Amino acid sequence: MDIPSKYDPAQTEDKWYDYWMKNGFFKAKADNNPEKFCIVIPPPNVTGVLHMGHMLNNTIQDVLVRRARMLGKNTLWVPGTDHASIATEAKVVAKLKDEGIDKNTLTREEFLNHAWEWKEKHGGIILEQLKKLGASCDWDRTAFTMDEILSESVLDVFIDLYEKGLIYRGIRMVNWDPQAKTAVSDEEVIYTEENSKLYYVKYKVEGSEDFITVATTRPETILGDTAVCVNPNDQRFTKFHGKNVVVPMVNRVVPLITDEYVDMEFGTGALKITPAHDINDYEIGIRHNLPSIDIFNDNGTLSEKASLFVGEDRFVARKSSVKLLEELQCLVKSEDYMNKVGRSERTNSVIEPKLSLQWFLKMEELSKPALENVMNDTIKLFPSKYKNTYNHWMENVKDWCISRQLWWGHRIPAWHLPNGQYVVAKTAAEAVLKAKEKYNLSLNEEQVKQDEDVLDTWFSSWLWPISVFDGIRNPENPDFKYYYPTNDLVTAPEILFFWVARMIIAGYEYAGDKPFENVYLTGIVRDKQRRKMSKSLGNSPDPIELMKIYGADGVRVGMLFCSPAGGDLLFDESMTEQGRNFGNKIWNAFRLVKTWEIDENIEQPLASKQAVEWFDAKLNETIGVLNEQYEQYRLSEALMTVYKLFWDEFSAWYLEMIKPAYQQPIDKKTIDSTIEFFDKLVRLLHPFMPFITEEIWQYLYERKDGESLMISAMPVFSGKNDSIKIEKFEAAKEIISSIRNIRKEKNIPLKEQLELNFVRSRDYFEDYNSVIEKLGNLSEIKEVNEKLEGASSFMAKTVEFFIPLGDKIDVEEELKKLREELEYTKGFCLSVSKKLDNQNFVSNAPAKVVEMEQKKKSDAELKIKALEEQIKSLIT
Repeated sequence: MDIPSKYDPAQTEDKWYDYWMKNGFFKAKADNNPEKFCIVIPPPNVTGVLHMGHMLNNTIQDVLVRRARMLGKNTLWVPGTDHASIATEAKVVAKLKDEGIDKNTLTREEFLNHAWEWKEKHGGIILEQLKKLGASCDWDRTAFTMDEILSESVLDVFIDLYEKGLIYRGIRMVNWDPQAKTAVSDEEVIYTEENSKLYYVKYKVEGSEDFITVATTRPETILGDTAVCVNPNDQRFTKFHGKNVVVPMVNRVVPLITDEYVDMEFGTGALKITPAHDINDYEIGIRHNLPSIDIFNDNGTLSEKASLFVGEDRFVARKSSVKLLEELQCLVKSEDYMNKVGRSERTNSVIEPKLSLQWFLKMEELSKPALENVMNDTIKLFPSKYKNTYNHWMENVKDWCISRQLWWGHRIPAWHLPNGQYVVAKTAAEAVLKAKEKYNLSLNEEQVKQDEDVLDTWFSSWLWPISVFDGIRNPENPDFKYYYPTNDLVTAPEILFFWVARMIIAGYEYAGDKPFENVYLTGIVRDKQRRKMSKSLGNSPDPIELMKIYGADGVRVGMLFCSPAGGDLLFDESMTEQGRNFGNKIWNAFRLVKTWEIDENIEQPLASKQAVEWFDAKLNETIGVLNEQYEQYRLSEALMTVYKLFWDEFSAWYLEMIKPAYQQPIDKKTIDSTIEFFDKLVRLLHPFMPFITEEIWQYLYERKDGESLMISAMPVFSGKNDSIKIEKFEAAKEIISSIRNIRKEKNIPLKEQLELNFVRSRDYFEDYNSVIEKLGNLSEIKEVNEKLEGASSFMAKTVEFFIPLGDKIDVEEELKKLREELEYTKGFCLSVSKKLDNQNFVSNAPAKVVEMEQKKKSDAELKIKALEEQIKSLIT
């Protein structure tokens, strides 16, 4: 068998991915298998290209999916993309601008034609990139949130919720994004501390020479003021109660009102009230029946209602206002101020609170099952620390503003009638029928006008686990009945409320069940300086380039090496290099084994027999540990467990134990066991490193076309550990390592045989003597009754060992080593004694733990005695 000397990812990755696809190994369909495993991908934006967050998220999903498939479960990973209203519309508008086309000159239909064309050209890029990573999705099921089935599901849900009285239309204060020219939800506003100015402005009390000074960070909004407000208990302003004040710049006479909302300690104790442009002012305005003056256009410029600075951008108007206030001698002073500023998550534009006619969904009653079933662990969050955050948000949930002032998206199925009313219906024809039924209006389809707004993108993706299986329109279909609820969701904590909570709400409302059983919340990918990776900082490597350099397996392993469960990932490119090096280690070990000549006629050496028995026990123990780590979603630890099993136990110990002498053959029994171990190891590694493991697995035995590692069975834990065998071999390792240390210290070459003597104690056993002799290159292992003079000594557990060295022994060096070991052992013994002297520990710890500590103390005392005697013998 011609095995290449080096593993080349470029030669193997596309080969095996194409092979998996050709054979349909990723495909799944509902059947009678009682064990199913299903994940729906968090749909990336159709505008997106692969970034490091996607790499982490999809690596984790693929690890879970590949393992489930190898456990014999009916396994389905549903891929897809999100139409991303704001982001996609912005991309299309920018593209049109580059072509000299203004969106405002296009009809809605013309613009949507451009948008669909852009989507068809760019929308699949990220999914193709995920294939390079090795993502084993059922690509035939690829969904898009504006596909016909999903779109119709969205409209059906809107209509249903409206008919249940849960969707309403009204004028409310919303978060307005002037760049995207749309409302955004509270969850889509990111607040940051920013340097700004606090301006102190005088408002003249009407009919007097008195002034009331107000502090504001937004002097341009003075143009929309309709009152000044003070706390009724603030004695500084009692004499002004019931009077009016004059708004500077526009000379508008407004009332001075009192409200306990005002904090007497903040600023000057007096607030300017602008009901159209501040949520708190809006609430005060309602209580005091104040008029609202909206001074901003949708794009953030000043409107005709502002009277001054019309057409100026709001931030330009701020400077103009300050200048005019100075000229009018109304500006008392300004000072630096650290202010909390809300920015749009999508465009980073500063949010403008704005009164707007929008569509809302009542959330209070809808969200109750979603809160209850996370808090009682029907749906488990990993890590569980996020339950507190989830609970806080859900207990304080607000109505959801679901309308967006865009063209790309699901158009709201509401139809406006000539009489000023509206009806909610899927089509114009249905709207005409409802107009007749509800208002006795005889209309034709031309007379009903569909609402211009589209639905918030999250209003489609909250149905994702249901709508990808057509569960809204056709809840009895076999796919939905079999795969819903799904098993795991892997996503980022920053969309716990945007998406996860809302999917849970929709699941209970429309499927009567949870959408998934477990939610694994990944950390944020950061650089070594703990900064979030972003294009603007230039600190985010291109994942495709990383995969070209280190291979997909190397990058997958490197990402998980950096990724503690639920903690932020501090990405370090050296970890992907370590991932590639691990792949090389596996390949080199495989080639070594495959180059050994086999002699079917020779007996299996005792050392090899013991090595096989030990590694079989160690492998079984590790499978048990891995199962526990997977169950707890400690995937980074699971990777490290199998990494250490291969690198430390299999390569560093097992292969050394069975390796034949130079130019000598290996026996058939040992090589068969070794190939079988290799087969099990690549199965355990496959979820993490799918490509190299498939390549090796295909080489291990003669394979037929259509066979694959990815559909082979995962090794099974026997149910019981041979802990005694494993513990005894750990003691043998300690002896071998000590012999190697002595060789190194004394510059004794490995080819020179040594004699090992020991004084028997309760911890001595002969089980692995043949292994110790082979790896230590010993002429014999001999029991003696007393300590040997002129010998280098060491202890393993409570057993004293001596290697006669004749004139090679350096007494001073030997004493130094023994004294250091004695000092360490005394310190260890003291710490164990303190623990055992602690009555709380002894009373509360399990009996086995106390027993173990007592044995540690007893062993340490025996070791101290032996070390003191060795030191004494060298001195005398």
